[in-house]
Amino acid sequence: MSRGFVKESDQEAPIVVPPRASLPEKEINYVTPFGKDLLEKEKNFLEKQRTNLTVEDETERRRELSMIDGKLKLLNERLKTAQVILPENQNPNEVRFGAKVRFKMNKTIQEFQIVGVDEADVKEKKIAFISPLAKAMTSKKEADKFDFKLGEETRPVEILKISY
Repeated sequence: MSRGFVKESDQEAPIVVPPRASLPEKEINYVTPFGKDLLEKEKNFLEKQRTNLTVEDETERRRELSMIDGKLKLLNERLKTAQVILPENQNPNEVRFGAKVRFKMNKTIQEFQIVGVDEADVKEKKIAFISPLAKAMTSKKEADKFDFKLGEETRPVEILKISY
């Protein structure tokens, strides 16, 4: 049937599945063991949500299933490429993936853990390994000092402590 004979109100708007955290092309999808567990738990949650969906309206049910399936597809792609990095295998004297780094920037002491893109959460003091600050810190040792360029501003940084 031609779309010209279908009421506009009968047409469904396309489903827009929110993208996952950005991972640059050709970048390895590093994850901590905790980050891998979070991804697995998210997958289990979405699968249960799909199984237990109780929406009666067929159009709304189709939209909900489409949204869940879209999220699962993106999540499964991320899980398939996940490469777990064990903190105990990292050099304890250098900032590497999984490190908790205490540092001083602009006379303020801060602490972050360097994690995968899906686990990153500034409120939890976790930054993605692809972030400019994490990249600038990688391979640094305790007591190392360096300048970190942030926009037009350059800030002095000192690594105070590294732990895994």
